[in-house]
Amino acid sequence: MFNPNPRIETLPITGQHACHVIDDVLLDPDALVALATRERARFSPSQKNAYPGIELRMPDAFSERLDGFFRAHVRARLGARRTLYMYSRLSLVTLPPSALRPWQCICHYDRLVTAPEQVALASVLYLFRDATLGGTSFYMPRRGREETAELLADSTRFPMAEFTRRHGVPQAYLVGSNDWFERVLQVPARWNRMIFYDGGIFHSGDIEAPERLSDDPSRGRLSLNGFFTCSRAAA
Repeated sequence: MFNPNPRIETLPITGQHACHVIDDVLLDPDALVALATRERARFSPSQKNAYPGIELRMPDAFSERLDGFFRAHVRARLGARRTLYMYSRLSLVTLPPSALRPWQCICHYDRLVTAPEQVALASVLYLFRDATLGGTSFYMPRRGREETAELLADSTRFPMAEFTRRHGVPQAYLVGSNDWFERVLQVPARWNRMIFYDGGIFHSGDIEAPERLSDDPSRGRLSLNGFFTCSRAAA
């Protein structure tokens, strides 16, 4: 299913971090959209993460193919040596801004690492042709570590109105820089484009037109998300 001869574009994020972009990554991307459409009734909100929509876990056989592509073409570029655990899912952003919780109004990082010698890596494959549904942006905190940590903690313990009062974060999808985070890279969405990056970097989907969101996989912001817990390569 994956392009055996991918062309990889590397976009710097900050410091030594980069986002690796691969266009035309699947030989038949419409097959995944068709799968999502057939299995539409099985999508459900996650109970384990802050994703603002609905998800469908992919079969292990497919995830193994994704991991094989990742191993062959990307893993070493992201400073990883061995995949310890990974999974993938189809995802649809569906929540209107009025339904967002505080942690969904700021960028985030993936909390998959359990030891210093591990690294959390991630991928997103855009499975929609309407680029206005949004790509992905990467951010750096504008404030110190303690202040940023307090913001993240408060996003999980205060209701939306109180969170906004304390920190000035509106109930809306994050689009571009704000008082807390500076956008350092924006990767536009493109049909059959896949990006790979270090999930420990703050990132967020670019939902600039939430009125265009849909729970129909053939029309909405459908993506395939991969998550890889890996051992770090030796320095």
